[in-house]
Amino acid sequence: MPRLVGAVQEASSETQAETITTFNSSGTLTTQPRTTEITYLVVAGGGAGGDTGGGGGAGGFRTSVPGATSGGGGSAESATPVSGGTGYPVTVGAGSAEVNRGTYGTGSPSILGTPSPITSAGGGGGGHRFSYVVGGSPLGQPGGCGGGHGSNDPVVPEGTDGTTNQGYGGGAKLVATNAAPGGGGAGSAGSSTATPSPSNVGYGGAGGNGVASSITGSAVTYAGGGGGGSSPSPTVASGGSGGGGNGGSGNTAAVAGTANLGGGGGGGANAGYPAGAAGGSGIVVTKEAAVSYLDGTSSCWDLRQVYRQVKAGAWTN
Repeated sequence: MPRLVGAVQEASSETQAETITTFNSSGTLTTQPRTTEITYLVVAGGGAGGDTGGGGGAGGFRTSVPGATSGGGGSAESATPVSGGTGYPVTVGAGSAEVNRGTYGTGSPSILGTPSPITSAGGGGGGHRFSYVVGGSPLGQPGGCGGGHGSNDPVVPEGTDGTTNQGYGGGAKLVATNAAPGGGGAGSAGSSTATPSPSNVGYGGAGGNGVASSITGSAVTYAGGGGGGSSPSPTVASGGSGGGGNGGSGNTAAVAGTANLGGGGGGGANAGYPAGAAGGSGIVVTKEAAVSYLDGTSSCWDLRQVYRQVKAGAWTN
C-alpha cells in the first residue's frame, strides 16, 4: 500500500463542556477555545430610596436566554458573538449608597464588554420630600428601572420611566400625602401610594417585582424595586421580589436592596427614619454552549505511489 502524507491517520471525537461563569464583582471573562457566541444575563446596580421619599428603582435587566424575558416586558435578545480563547472585560455595577437630603442615589451600570458591549443601566434614585435642598427634587429619577417620587404633598400623576427592554418605571403619586410610591422593577412598575383618613397619613407603594432567570441552572429572581416610604403609619411598603428593599415607616428603617440581585433600596419614612436605603449591586452571568469536534488532522495519499501501485496491479481499496 502507498504511504499516507500527514502525521495523523485517525481522528478522535472531543467535547468542549458547557461553561457557566458568574461575576459578582468586576473581572475578565476568558472564553473557551472553540466558543463563538455566548448567552448572557446582565443586571445593573439598584438605585437608593429617597430621603423621606420614593423607593429606588432596580438595575436594568437584560438577557439572551432563549425563551426568557428581558426587563420591561422585552423579549430575550440574541446571543452575542465572541472569539474563542479571548478575554473580555466585565463590569458589575454597584448599587447606590444610602442617601440623605439633596442627593440622588442612582445605581451604576453593568457591562459585558464583548465586541458589541451589552450594557444594563443603573436603577433610578427615589425622589425626596425636601426639594428645597440644593440638588433635591420630589421627582423620582429614570434609570434601568425608574425610582419612585418623593413623599412631599403635591400630586405627581405620572410615574417615572424605566429603560426600554430593561425595566419599568416607579409609581405615580396620585394623592397629596406624606407617603411615597415604590420604585420600578424589571417585571412590573412600582405601586402608587394609598391614603387612609386623615389624608396626611399614607401608606407607601410597593416596589415593582423582578424577573426570574434560570441561566445558572436554578431559577433566581433579580431586579426588584424598593418600597416607598410611609408617613407615621407603622405600615411598611414591601420591596419587589428580586431583592427590592422594604420602605421605611414611623418605627422601621428602610431596607437596602439585595447585593448581586440589583434590587432598589427602600424609601425613607416621613417620621423617625428618613434616610433612603442603599441599592443592591448587580450581576453578570455568561453561558458557553458545549461543542463537539474532531481532534485530528487530515491526511492524503502520495499520488506517485498510487500511480506505481495501480500500474503494477497492486492497488487495493
